[in-house]
Amino acid sequence: MDLHIATQNKPNNKIVRDYDKLLKVVEGLRLIGLKIVVTIGSWDLLHIGHVRYLLRGKSHGDVLIVGVDTDQAVRAYKGPLRPVVPEGERCEMLSYQSCVDLITMVDDVEKGGKWNYGLIKKIKPDVFIAVEDSYPPKQLKEIKKYCKRVVVLPRQAEKTSTTQMIQNTVKAHLETMRDLAMQKKTVKY
Repeated sequence: MDLHIATQNKPNNKIVRDYDKLLKVVEGLRLIGLKIVVTIGSWDLLHIGHVRYLLRGKSHGDVLIVGVDTDQAVRAYKGPLRPVVPEGERCEMLSYQSCVDLITMVDDVEKGGKWNYGLIKKIKPDVFIAVEDSYPPKQLKEIKKYCKRVVVLPRQAEKTSTTQMIQNTVKAHLETMRDLAMQKKTVKY
């Protein structure tokens, strides 16, 4: 049975938080000859670049497992104002993407963004997909120890990143936000 068909009507069935359970699923998929692809990220404010990236990532194998950084992990490398979308909702949004077969949480991220590889150490994927500039060469070499192949993809949308979207929105509306803030200070209740 196709994994996508088994989970398409119940997207939350794609979310496997426990790495030991995920490993059992992966072992079963390997027994039937499927190639496992893994990628991780924050997936905050899902946008066209994310979706294109996921589609390209899936093309490198049969089963795409997406690691989602926990809220705590995202704050560690993107700062206290991120993520915008809570981890449960980010997982659910990814579960609706037909190219995503399984989703799990990633919480072993150090302050500054260094990942400790818990997910790939556990399941040893056939392919790990990364975005250019997301990992320094030394870290890519380390990741390669836990998977057969590392594929680095270029960014999939020009000038589209969650950080840029937030910055552009704030800049475009800064004066309006200032005016609204001033109105609240002058309104007497």
